Order: sequence, then C-alpha cells, then structure tokens
Amino acid sequence: MTLPGDPLRLNADLHAHSRVSDGVLAPAEVARRAHAHGVQLFALTDHDEVDGLAEAGTAAAALGLAFVPGVEISVSWGGETIHVVGLRIDPGHRPLREGLARTRGGRDARAREMGEDLARAGIAGAYDGALRFVGNPAMVGRTHFARYIVELGVCRDVAEVFRHYLSEGKPGFVAHRWASLADAVGWIRSAGGVAVLAHPGRYRLDETALWALVAAFRDAGGEGIEVVSGSHTRDQYRRFAQVAREFGLRASRGSDFHAPDESRAELGSLPPLPDTLVPVWLDWPEAALAASRARAARADAVARA
Repeated sequence: MTLPGDPLRLNADLHAHSRVSDGVLAPAEVARRAHAHGVQLFALTDHDEVDGLAEAGTAAAALGLAFVPGVEISVSWGGETIHVVGLRIDPGHRPLREGLARTRGGRDARAREMGEDLARAGIAGAYDGALRFVGNPAMVGRTHFARYIVELGVCRDVAEVFRHYLSEGKPGFVAHRWASLADAVGWIRSAGGVAVLAHPGRYRLDETALWALVAAFRDAGGEGIEVVSGSHTRDQYRRFAQVAREFGLRASRGSDFHAPDESRAELGSLPPLPDTLVPVWLDWPEAALAASRARAARADAVARA
C-alpha cells in the first residue's frame, strides 16, 4: 500500500514552462497552478533560460510547495533537436549562464528567416505576429509563430501548425545549430544539477539511433530520463521504463506544461512512475521536504475527520 508522503510516489512535476520561454503564464502563475493541481514537488524548466526561477521559487515558497530550479537546454544531435532538462541547478552559475546565452544567440535571425519563409507560403506578418506572443523577446521560437497562425484561423491548434508549417521539410521550418550534448550536460553538472533526457519518445529516431543517443547521454554524465511525460503515450511509459532500467538511469516525470489550453497534459495530472524505477528525486532534500509536508497534511486531515 502506498502511504501519503512516500517519497517514491510523490506527485512530482519536473518539466514546465513559463512565458520567460514559450509558455503563456508568468513563472509565479505556473507555480500557483502546479500547487492548485496537487503537485508536491515542482520544477520550472524554461528553454535555455533561467530568469524566471527566482519568481517561481518565491511563489512556491509562499504556498509551501517544494521547488526545484531547472532549465531545458536545446541540443543538436544526429540531425535532431534534442532537449536536456537540468534539475537542482544553481541558476547563478556563470558557466551555465554563459552557455545558455550562447545557445539563445541566433534565435532572432532564425525567427526573421521563418517569417520570410511563411510569407512566401501565404502567411504575411508572421514575425511581427509571433512577437506579440513573446514574453521574452530573446526567446522567440516556433511556438510563438504557431500561436499567431492559430489566431489567424489558418490552423485549429498549435499541433496542426507544427504538422503543416513548422516541422522539417515544411514552409517555415528553419534549422538551427544548438548546444552539443556534452556541453549541455557539462553545464548542468558544473552548476550542481542533474541532467535528464527530456521526452525521448518525441524524437524522430529509429531504435538504433535512440539507443545511441541514450548511451551518449549517459556517457556524457546524464543521470536521468523522462519516463512519464506529457509528450508520451502509455506504451511509451513502458518502453522508456525499460530503457531506464537497461541504461541504469533514474526516472523522471513531467507534464511539459506550456499553457492551459494547448498542453497535452495538465500540471500534476500524470500517472506515477512504475514501482520498479528509481525516481530522479529519491535522495533530494526537496523531495524529503515534500514528503514531510504530505504526511503532515494527511495527519491534519485525519485529526479533523
């Protein structure tokens, strides 16, 4: 039987975004929404940016929500854009901040080229339109263009925009050279953090390439892999649980929340990790705090009954 406050079964959501990157809510709003949806251990992981962490951490502390500072770093590997989540990082660590600044560099030039491509495909004003959806102008990206195209009524939702306009081979897709896998993992580890391979089921890799990616990630110092993700199906939960076991990686869990109306999963809504896996948070002090608070809340509820 699972008891309240069991650190193995915490409602941990360790992958979420704010308007500092490509989410729509302010960092404090994301923290408050996580708490309202029953999250017990929460991480904000904006793309290539850590400037929302102080605000989210302050809001989480006010709610008694255990908070983990995080980031999601964009990586180029094998012709694919791969994402690596860093958890329990020091957001003020200079090598990390400098690496993220280099990774963000070139986003505006890429966005302008995307706007030109979309204009040739019949969607005018896309660059300026995308900027209206950007909370941080340095972080303009595909999701902001997608929201503008949905607003125009060209597509029904963001997912449809990506299928028709913003994926490789479609008008509006512009490739970008991101960080290397070794650099991303190195920045995270040097900042005291734990590197987690984000939503591996999303990458267009065959079995051989996927195994090569996971091996390269582990060999670079990666310690975890997202098993239960808002980007995964239930079959993929099982598949990546097996990958975690085979490669000796700890398991993570995260909704990849971006916005109330467009995310595949709500904050805190995912099923627990399989019992056979070791959670990435198992020995974290933040997890111990979350478990203690859950036990205290349960005891108080029993006393009031």
